[in-house]
Amino acid sequence: MSEITTARPSSSLTSAFDIPRPPGLTWYVQSQMPVGYEVSLTRGLLNPANPVLARSVGADGRETVRALIVVDRAVDELYGPGLRGYFEAWQVDAVWKVMPGDEETKNLEQVVEVTRAMTEMGILRRTERVVVVGGGVLMDVVGMAASLYRRGAPYVRVPTTLVGQVDAGVGVKTGVNHGTHKNRLGTYFAPEVTLIDPEFLRTVEPRHIANGLAEIIKMALIKDGALFELLEENVARITNHSLADCGAAMSEVVSRAIAGMLDELEPNLWEGVLERSVDYGHTFSPSLELRADPPLLHGEAVAVDMAVCLALAVGRRYLSESDAHRALALIAGCGLPLTHPVFTPELLEVGLADAVKHRDGRQRLPLTDGLGSCVFVNDITAGELARALEFVRAYADGVHADGVHADGVHADGVHADGAHADGPAR
Repeated sequence: MSEITTARPSSSLTSAFDIPRPPGLTWYVQSQMPVGYEVSLTRGLLNPANPVLARSVGADGRETVRALIVVDRAVDELYGPGLRGYFEAWQVDAVWKVMPGDEETKNLEQVVEVTRAMTEMGILRRTERVVVVGGGVLMDVVGMAASLYRRGAPYVRVPTTLVGQVDAGVGVKTGVNHGTHKNRLGTYFAPEVTLIDPEFLRTVEPRHIANGLAEIIKMALIKDGALFELLEENVARITNHSLADCGAAMSEVVSRAIAGMLDELEPNLWEGVLERSVDYGHTFSPSLELRADPPLLHGEAVAVDMAVCLALAVGRRYLSESDAHRALALIAGCGLPLTHPVFTPELLEVGLADAVKHRDGRQRLPLTDGLGSCVFVNDITAGELARALEFVRAYADGVHADGVHADGVHADGVHADGAHADGPAR
């Protein structure tokens, strides 16, 4: 018969386990969490013959898998039948959540609404995905919900707007607005994959195409001079249909913008370094975007911010006045605003002060250092802000009713005689 011995606690702790006297013991824990996600351009995403979307949720067409599909209400009206037909063809037992995707609904309540849908579905923590189909607002909301639910649930992004495809859908930031502050609450949480199909852009209205072009112009101004010239050459041909057709020029515009953004983000995903060139156009715009009435789209506010920053660069002699005019003409030629009545010197100061808090006590203001490169400054003054506004307003006032600036440059950056603003006719 076997003997069972029960260990009994000692009546006194050994010296090895004595409670330490002050200053005590210190444990230092260090760990790294690997982050990897894919950004993929694909055509015909909703064609049942295309397995890419199905594979992103673990479907093989033979065994049933479940997924929560969160769709922008406007997108559902256009693509709902195609989405449902696709997932049915691939044996995906989809739970559907249709939500608004406008800026006014970018709040914590909507985040909780998504987590409620996850709870009602009984989603499995690691093997069942949330798929968000919509624009940048809804992707931010759903991404934040996925980051919070059980401290992290896998999700897939399918951006359907241009700003979603070139900006909001390719990074790891999520967030919602709070009070009068843009994206004041948020997390860093990478999707498993972002699937970009240009065909969605065919049903995007011109104003929202311009909204996304602002983020592409941003990348051109601070990183990619070749992209700037490509935009100048093709600005009159950029439409929802040309982007959806994805010919050689439009494909290069979109792919260069995405590649440039990822190149800037990858070494600094968690923003340990606060001097970020991709913050260009995002210093003053948060203050403008939520105060404008009627509201501005994100890219429209960014465009006004970029115009001010171009003028600041001219004042600092980082940029020539002729190149500033080229950039302003490109912004206007894309259907974006250069000025806004709410943008006063006082509001610029407020925006800069808030940016200083966000950037840990320094301005870290990115400015163009020539077209296609960037420099950071920390000593912009109130006087410079006022003069920058005057520069932009003078340029805008100098544009005639026929779109020609007083120096003979059209809004698309081309001289009235057909020559490019910075060189011979092309």
